[in-house]
Parts: sequence; structure tokens; C-alpha cells
Amino acid sequence: MTDPSDVSAAAAAGGFIPDLPDDIAVRCIARVPRSHHPALALVSRSWRSLLRSPLLSAVRSHLAVTDPPVLALNLRSPTDQSPWFLLDPLLLRRSGKKSPPPLRLPPPPLPAIGSACAALGPALFLLGGSVAGVPSPAVQVLDARLRRWSLVPRMSAAREFAAAAVLGGRIYAIGGCLPPADAWAESLDPATSPTGGGWAVVPSPPLIREKWMHGCAVLGGRILAVADRGGVVYDPAAPAGEARWGPVPPVLDNGWRGRAAAVGGILYSYDFLGKIRGYDPESNEWKQVEGMEKELPKFMCGATLANLGGLLCLVWEGKDLASGNKEMVIEWAGIEISKTTDGKLQGSLLWQEPVVLDAPKGSSIAHCIALEL
Repeated sequence: MTDPSDVSAAAAAGGFIPDLPDDIAVRCIARVPRSHHPALALVSRSWRSLLRSPLLSAVRSHLAVTDPPVLALNLRSPTDQSPWFLLDPLLLRRSGKKSPPPLRLPPPPLPAIGSACAALGPALFLLGGSVAGVPSPAVQVLDARLRRWSLVPRMSAAREFAAAAVLGGRIYAIGGCLPPADAWAESLDPATSPTGGGWAVVPSPPLIREKWMHGCAVLGGRILAVADRGGVVYDPAAPAGEARWGPVPPVLDNGWRGRAAAVGGILYSYDFLGKIRGYDPESNEWKQVEGMEKELPKFMCGATLANLGGLLCLVWEGKDLASGNKEMVIEWAGIEISKTTDGKLQGSLLWQEPVVLDAPKGSSIAHCIALEL
């Protein structure tokens, strides 16, 4: 379960807990919630090394220790290799203290532009993208607990700017390939891929096969993917004899702007007027989230949304915290949304905080997705 050499290396400056074998001490430390890790890091150099090591994540996984999800954030940088970061809501600023900097993740093996992104538990899947200007069928997977990338079976088609979603434990890739062939949509079961299982083509009618997809979400057990013109709905559980593919409702298509996230059966989007709106499939209408007018900026540049453990999380490009700052500043906020008795959407701001990222100023937000650790 644990590698003794890793434990010894982490404890090189001395034992973790006096009179306890290191292996048992690591198990004890692994059970402490992440929110207390900044305080634990002050104990000693060996504790600080352990808390930052993949070893602790592996032990926590073995012991089935869980915490609320974290947010994986990817930037498109003019000079860097599109860095990835982990933002942890448990480590938010408290009692006036400064929050610790977000964890910067190792870069993926293949530097790709225009990859699609999906998450299943602690695994982050990057599908395709353009590598050296050529669309790729590669699938890169990050284990956020171990902070390690690996390659899994390649897709049947090379893709860039595709749609990606997780439904029923399967990873779906839709569009992004040219010409739009039979493998325009395909899926993978990660549970069988290590033993030889690969991508399976999802049959689709030729008339719906758009190339570029600019938005994707799962709502009500169906995958929604929008393109430049209209969008498609895929229902894998459709009864025999009924079409599994169809167009998205016109009302939904007309109100979907940019990146969106489904939370509690509502699809949320940030529109060009600077409003957070939610699409309610029961009434087939978009509704403005009320109560946020004075809580958030009037305009949030590059706003991206994610479902963070049942909360609506927003991330946008922030303002410089100091003159001469050369690093990227983002803002992120957590919003709890409820539906009132008359069907309105009411928002409550739980936090809003600026974050300085170890990335050059002028970067933009490429991906934003929740991971379970």
C-alpha cells in the first residue's frame, strides 16, 4: 500500500510522530481533513514534504478518506505550456489570513490546444486537441490524488474543440473531427480500458454531425452539446424504437452562451449582459439568478462555470492586486442556488476570493472542472 522508501524519504528530517512507526504515523496524518493541512505543514519540514507528496494522497485513497471536491483550472498561456492548478475551497482565507497558493500540477505529456475535458472521480480526462498543429486522437488522464499523468487507449478519430461528458460511468467524445465520420461520437469505459477495452463508436445520424462544439453538459441523464449552429441531445437510455439523438430545444439553444454547468437539474450560463441565468427543463425557460446583482462584478471577463459538489462555482479573470504584477490573477466564487416556491432561482454568495497564479499575465481560462479527491 505504501512504499517504505517513500515514507523514509519524507521523514528524512526526523520521525513524523515520536514513538510511532512512520507507516502508522502516515495513516494518522492521512485521516486529517485537508482544511487543516496548512497548520500541519508548520509542524516540521518532514510533515510539509509529506503533505505535498503523492504518497499521502495514495494513503488517503486506500483508507477511503474523502473531502469535498476541488476545482481543476487550466490556463491558456502565451508563454507557458497551458498550466493546470488545483483550487481547494477548504483552504479559503479564514479569519483574515491569506489563503495558501493553489497547487500547480505537472504538465500533461502532450502539449495540446483545443482539448476537450471531462472528469470521473479523481481522474481528469483530456481528449484530443491539436498537437504541433495537427488534431490528435490521444487521451491523457491525470490522477489528481497521485498528481501523475498517463495515456489510455486512443480515440478512433482525431479531434480538436470537441465536446466531452461523463454519463453512466462512461466518457463520451462528440464532434471535433473532420471529416465527420461514423466515429463522430464514441465512448470509453475507463473501468475496462486497462484490460484492453477501447473506445466504442456511438452511432449517430449524419445530419447532426457538426464539427466544432463549444459547450457540453449533462442534464437529466442526457448529454447536451452545442455547436455554432444549434446543438444535439443524446439520450443513451432512450427506449427501443425511439431516437437517441435529437436537437436541443430552441429556447435552450438561444440562451446558452459560452461555458455552462448543470447543478441540481438546472443548466447555468453566464450571458453577454453579465447575468447568471439558469435553464429549467421543467418549464423550458431561462431564468435569471436573483440576489447576485450587488454581490458580483457587473462583468466577469472569461467567466467559466462548474458544479463544485452541488454549488455553482464561477471563475473569471481578475484585476491586478498590485502595480507591476506579472502573474495571472483570477477570482473565484461559490454560490448556493435554491428554487423558490414560485419557481424563481435565488442565489446566495458563500465566498469570493482573488487568487494569484504562477502563470504569466495575459493568460486566459481554458478549462474549469471539479474533481473528487
